[in-house]
Amino acid sequence: MENMQSLIESPSLLGLSFSEYPWVWEVFALVLITLFVRYALWLVLRKLELQFQKSDNLWDDAMLEAVRKPADFLVWLMGFSWVLEVLIEQSGAAIFTAIAPMRSLLFIALLAWFLIRVIKQVEQRLTSPEYTSDPVDTTTVLALGKLVRVAVFITSGLVIMQTMGYSISGVLAFGGVGGIAVGFAAKDLLANFFGGLMIYLDRPFSVGDWIRSPDQEIEGTVEDIGWRQTRIRTFDKRPLYIPNATFSHISVENPSRMLNRRIKETIGVRYDDAAVLPLILDDVEGMLRAHPDIDTSQTLMVNFNSFGPSSLDFFIYTFTRTTNWIEYHAIKQRILLTILDIIIGHGADVAFPTTTIKVPEPITSVNGLGGGDR
Repeated sequence: MENMQSLIESPSLLGLSFSEYPWVWEVFALVLITLFVRYALWLVLRKLELQFQKSDNLWDDAMLEAVRKPADFLVWLMGFSWVLEVLIEQSGAAIFTAIAPMRSLLFIALLAWFLIRVIKQVEQRLTSPEYTSDPVDTTTVLALGKLVRVAVFITSGLVIMQTMGYSISGVLAFGGVGGIAVGFAAKDLLANFFGGLMIYLDRPFSVGDWIRSPDQEIEGTVEDIGWRQTRIRTFDKRPLYIPNATFSHISVENPSRMLNRRIKETIGVRYDDAAVLPLILDDVEGMLRAHPDIDTSQTLMVNFNSFGPSSLDFFIYTFTRTTNWIEYHAIKQRILLTILDIIIGHGADVAFPTTTIKVPEPITSVNGLGGGDR
């Protein structure tokens, strides 16, 4: 026991006595705690990695991969800064008095580094088929990534300047004026950007929808919604690129989201078939109400409509259950052929344009002779 006490009180290899310099134990404890926290951080990240591998969410994987190195450096930064604080208290050396602001600057740099890594990981996962089955447009992702990186660098620079004691009022004022100038110069780009943002928020249409505009000659299937423009494939298979700002001042119709498809047809029968027209109307309406592909909860009308030039016209107005374009036309074809069978079944026929010429009788003279005899 005496030997142990003498060993503790004896000078160390650095010429220091632990009994006279208790701060050495503090430094030792802080280094030990730093190593323990570093090991615990490794265990936590490893546990999260195994947990995130069970899900298909790319965001958690991106965040985990981005936080690895910055978190590791943060642990070492905090540990050694605490050690240096102990040294500051003991030595009072001027070289150690700058540790507090340096620690703040390094912490800001680590935060900026983490955000840059998050942006990079998200870019890789959004544009690579390895991470997602539906990659986003590479140009759009890279452009947005550059924009966010610039924002991170500018914000970090301003925070660092403020931390170092510099006034950033003038910088902010200059940035405001510069922002106004950039805004005027890039107003079309910003209008398209916010137009794309409104499309993502309001969702008037999505990829795969058939849309058209009554205001302009826009009609086709949406293939891609970017931040600057939307790509539509017209029905003749040509690509149509529309700036997103256009959708903020035009009307857009989305037939893909209709609940039913309408059948609205006018059919004419001959004037000679006027006697059986009420029977035809009753049979057509009964057929439609019993048809399995007709939605009878919607408006259903079969009525005599008008006296045409060469026909007695009646109209049908009803809705199919399906909204599929191909199925709709097949159903409509079957219904029209059935109506034709009903008309023919009553001994009537569908009218076609006819012209009746009335020929007057020959004109005779008073004495009974023809007008040409004298």
